[in-house]
Amino acid sequence: MPELSQSDSVSAGWHFDNTYAGLPEVFFTRSAPVPVREPQMAVFNKALADEMGLDSDLLGGAEGARIFAGNAIPQGAEPIAQAYAGHQFGHPAMLGDGRAILLGEHVTPGGVRLDVQLKGAGQTPYSRRGDGRAGLGPMLREYIISEAMAAQGIPTTRSLAVVTTGESVRRETPLRGAVLTRIAASHIRVGTFEYAARIDDRDALEKLTDYTLRRHFPEHAKSANPALALLEGVIERQSSLVARWMLVGFIHGVMNTDNMALSGETIDYGPCAFMDTYDPATVFSSIDHHGRYAYGNQPTIAHWNLARLAESLLPLLHADESKSLEMAQGALAAFPELFRIHWLAGMRAKLGLFGAEPGDPELFESLLRVMKDASLDYTNTFRSLDPELVEIDAAWHQTWQTRLRSQGQSREEVLRLMRASNPAFIPRNHRVEEALSAAESGDLSVMNRLLGVLKDPFVENAGDAAYTEPAASGSEPYQTFCGT
Repeated sequence: MPELSQSDSVSAGWHFDNTYAGLPEVFFTRSAPVPVREPQMAVFNKALADEMGLDSDLLGGAEGARIFAGNAIPQGAEPIAQAYAGHQFGHPAMLGDGRAILLGEHVTPGGVRLDVQLKGAGQTPYSRRGDGRAGLGPMLREYIISEAMAAQGIPTTRSLAVVTTGESVRRETPLRGAVLTRIAASHIRVGTFEYAARIDDRDALEKLTDYTLRRHFPEHAKSANPALALLEGVIERQSSLVARWMLVGFIHGVMNTDNMALSGETIDYGPCAFMDTYDPATVFSSIDHHGRYAYGNQPTIAHWNLARLAESLLPLLHADESKSLEMAQGALAAFPELFRIHWLAGMRAKLGLFGAEPGDPELFESLLRVMKDASLDYTNTFRSLDPELVEIDAAWHQTWQTRLRSQGQSREEVLRLMRASNPAFIPRNHRVEEALSAAESGDLSVMNRLLGVLKDPFVENAGDAAYTEPAASGSEPYQTFCGT
């Protein structure tokens, strides 16, 4: 078995300052990654490393492969596995990092605090009979989709590297083993608060609340009611985040409460995918048999998840139970309208509208009805709209033209806003599968080409036109898997 070693953090640029490890130890267990046989770099995010103030030349080679596989620990890191609970498909469960190790918090030269987590780093005390490992395909999927989301400006965890392990993991069939390095504002989840509530540790819940408020909502750190300030802040960020998902046709696929980050970032790219043909009932996940996490259900599920956070915070909201419940319900009641505000603003931008008019919601909803009835591609429909070209239902187009004429902007200004709000390129499902299949065979060029296209999703290139095309008609229904 390979041995765990210490890495030189000075030359690599690491600067760890691990505040989460100062919380009560009910929230984590000190646990080191399990070294792998033969770490080799599969893909390294040089641009992200540079943003983090790291030495990308050093970390892009053998030294980086050792660190990102878990064979070497940077100086200053304090590896832990985090404890949390959650509702999985609506059912409560006690969970925790079963295959992930948080190395610690790296502080960038600009003062930004980022979690550095190894996913697939071996068994932990929370593995629950799992092997703690990950397959190359699912880790590359997370890399591709998370970086595509970041390029579109959607709050998300990032992927710094994927390293192959020289070992195989067994799922339905043997897969090449890999470890992904995930970068996040933090890994504090709704499920982290559910965990504190379920173990009935008020002191731990208070400390977690204060810590999360200071870390992610510092402007409210001195609030007279920290729990309420935190709940309201998370509700606002999640309403904005899920609206952003809906605006680009993204389907998370497994919106369990342990996959909702309080930072407001998208986290956990398991059975996720982007929708081609518009249909609110679209589901890709192989385990979502009843459509709980379908595209059109995502706002409702986010609201449901936030209610679980509110339940966990009830003991801190007010000493009087009835008043505490009233405060929680009041905060939660704001979510539907907040979501709608963000969604409407995004739809206005997608259609080149610079102001708000009372008829806008019906304009947007009637367009979606046309798209569903005609089985139109979500991304390409928005990208191809032009005020002077009738490329969709004529009656709807006339209504849109009338709305555009009511504002003062020129056609060029309208198109500029639309081009900046409607991506030309998304990680098309068949393209992602093509890249993953080639990578499994040792060819990473297909994935690197795809990543190059997704890097600038709003800039059209004639040479990349094939990447805008959906899967061929008659293709098998697309299905995604968790990869655990």
